[in-house]
Amino acid sequence: MDQGARDELLGCLAEAVGSVTVAHPMRVAIDGPPAAGKTTLADELAVVLREQGRDVIRATIDDFLFPRAQRYPRGEYSAEGCYFDTHDYGALNRVLLDPLGPGGDRRFQHAVYDRTADTVLSPPVTIAPADAVLVFDGVFLMRPELIDRWDLRIFVSTALEKTVDRAVIRERRVSSRGDVERRWRERYIPSQQFYFATVRPTDHVDIIVHNDEPQRPIWENPHRNALTVLNSATSGIRADKKPP
Repeated sequence: MDQGARDELLGCLAEAVGSVTVAHPMRVAIDGPPAAGKTTLADELAVVLREQGRDVIRATIDDFLFPRAQRYPRGEYSAEGCYFDTHDYGALNRVLLDPLGPGGDRRFQHAVYDRTADTVLSPPVTIAPADAVLVFDGVFLMRPELIDRWDLRIFVSTALEKTVDRAVIRERRVSSRGDVERRWRERYIPSQQFYFATVRPTDHVDIIVHNDEPQRPIWENPHRNALTVLNSATSGIRADKKPP
């Protein structure tokens, strides 16, 4: 494992991006639990890559949600619903990941949904340069529908209890502490437990970023070190536990 300041981590990740050679736009996945720090890391990495002269496409799984009326058939707090009913992976592959991948025409859309207005989107089609980099953050990015679409896979890990505290701070202007804690403990955390038990995402990634202390992160390449990593995001998770 390596430990250092935030800018050292970003330098390492940018170097990893630069080390991958593909004949199409490169697709970088930044996976991890809610409130682990994925979006912040993806935004920071995009800045570094742009400073290096790369053309960056920045996108997120939150812009590939199903409309609200469609994504809660099992209830608002259902962990099973969080995993199975929330994201439109078919659209994500069709309009973004496949066009940027091998044999794609590089004509893509970065979103299909406006979560603020809860409406379907159809933004203009953009043509990506062949050497562009897609930096994409979100939950569940190593699941079977997406696993073979990525050219570099990063997992942001933090203890699940920390994600609750971070979410309370992040959402304090729009939700009460009780509402946030209930959503995390009944929906988000059990859905992550199910994801780890069934998919084992850290077995499939190239880099794991342990983000308990964002300004002093720890990172590792599990394949280089020949380690099977069950990182801190799984702390207290039983491998046989499934969402209710």
